[in-house]
Amino acid sequence: MELVSFHSGATFKERLAMSNVLMVGADVHDESIRVRYATGVADPTGKSFGGNRKSRESMIQFLRHEAERLGVQKIVVAYEASSAGYLLWDELKAAGIECHVLAPTKIKTSVEERKKKTDDKDALRIFEALKNHVVAKSKLPSIWIPDEETRDAREIVRCRADWGHKITAVKCEIQSLLKRQGLEKPGGMESNWTQAHRIWVKGHVEEGAKLLKEGVRQVLKSLMRELEFLEQEALELDRGVAEKAELPRYRKAVDALDAMTGIRVLTAMIFLTELGNMGRFKNRRNVGGILGLVPSSNESGAANDRKGHITRLGSGRLRRALCQAVWCRIRSDSGPDRAFYEKVVARNPKKKMIAVVACMRRLGVKMWHVASSVQQKKTA
Repeated sequence: MELVSFHSGATFKERLAMSNVLMVGADVHDESIRVRYATGVADPTGKSFGGNRKSRESMIQFLRHEAERLGVQKIVVAYEASSAGYLLWDELKAAGIECHVLAPTKIKTSVEERKKKTDDKDALRIFEALKNHVVAKSKLPSIWIPDEETRDAREIVRCRADWGHKITAVKCEIQSLLKRQGLEKPGGMESNWTQAHRIWVKGHVEEGAKLLKEGVRQVLKSLMRELEFLEQEALELDRGVAEKAELPRYRKAVDALDAMTGIRVLTAMIFLTELGNMGRFKNRRNVGGILGLVPSSNESGAANDRKGHITRLGSGRLRRALCQAVWCRIRSDSGPDRAFYEKVVARNPKKKMIAVVACMRRLGVKMWHVASSVQQKKTA
């Protein structure tokens, strides 16, 4: 997004548009908020506030006071999305202040700006983007703000997805430990973490087991306790996810997605809570973009468009869930999905992950079509 610099040579219409709005660019952190604000073509003024609730309330009162002092009826605030969530957006909205939460990856910055970052410079950069939007009507890279029910469902779904990632990590630790000790599972035991495999692993931590030294046995015993704890907590979270899936806003879409090969309730809920309202996507390209599964491009001047790695924008949790679902579909489905995978692999046998990513994008678009049709029927 190219920023336009407005100065004393701005037209009367441009001056009038800016003078009627108090524009505020904010750099938000857990402990502090730095703002740059101005109306018209005046140079933006800087001010700092704390990051706690009382300080945010003080900031809102200050902005209202400044707007009244300057004779401005409208306040517009912009800040970048962060781990702070949507708390500030909620508070500004409740106060009747227009707010835009921007995607940090979509605001262009120079190499020099990235190397010389300060809170004040970041606030100024956001302010300039907002001013360009107010005056020139350029599009702000605003993110979609989910409603409170979606945020609530997201919390437990994301927690369950992360718990699964932790379980996988502990299993890998256990397998690495056994490998370092030269232990190999018995012949005929093909898969890891079946009931028979668990019994075999636990046998090495029992009293009297002699294949492992005492220190290694204690570590393995600790890792097995950790694994059992994580799996028990995962079961508790599964029940919570299942309760959310039964809510009217999700039930029919979850049932439709669950009918697809490789998709279960958790994957369906990750998809629905991460993407939210399916109607906000116009086409499959929009869906691929929000999933971060489209290739990056590099085209400048006379150079041809060169495609690079996928952008990886959007939810990493959703991409992991799609990847697991794709492998399940490839291994168990002899239909079009497996045929598509084999077709892509045939083009480049040494880079099978290209085929997996293509299948992930294809599956994500299919799930969008299915969920969209259900949501449209509900609103019809």
